[in-house]
Amino acid sequence: MSGLTTLLPILTWAPNYERKNLRSDLAAGVTVGAMLVPQAMAYALLAGLPPEIGLYAATIPVIIYALFGTSRQLAVGPVAIVSLLTATALAPLVEEGTGGYLAAAALLAIMVGVVHLVMGVGRLGFLVDFLSHSVLVGFTAAAAIIIGFSQTKHLLGISIERKDHYYETVGEVGSNVGDADGIT
Repeated sequence: MSGLTTLLPILTWAPNYERKNLRSDLAAGVTVGAMLVPQAMAYALLAGLPPEIGLYAATIPVIIYALFGTSRQLAVGPVAIVSLLTATALAPLVEEGTGGYLAAAALLAIMVGVVHLVMGVGRLGFLVDFLSHSVLVGFTAAAAIIIGFSQTKHLLGISIERKDHYYETVGEVGSNVGDADGIT
């Protein structure tokens, strides 16, 4: 049985779950769900995918982690930076909105998952220690700026094409700002 509990940690904690925690756990689950549904849909749109893909990305990993995971504090699901990286990686390869784009995004997710598994089995997490704090802060800040600016088209109600470079997107918004919808 110990081999099975190592593979499925849920078999260790679920039989010992205290019923008194059910009410607060349900309240926490509903609260997270209320935030996660629109957030996951927005992340899918940011990646150039249909919103329902975000719902799959928000639920399926959580269910799998509930069965196989060991941390009680880990958040699992889509994040803005990964959505941005997905869109950036696929934009030069496949036209957004096509079946090929969806297939390429699925293949990219599988490839990244395999790399994570290999790195986990190889105990290579220590490599992250070689990234300086400045690099991580710069990456996160740049991602926030790019994500925020990518939503300008929705804020102004203008139509702009997705560009490969940030400065091209800024130029596209600047040249179309005259078409902004006043009500929007």
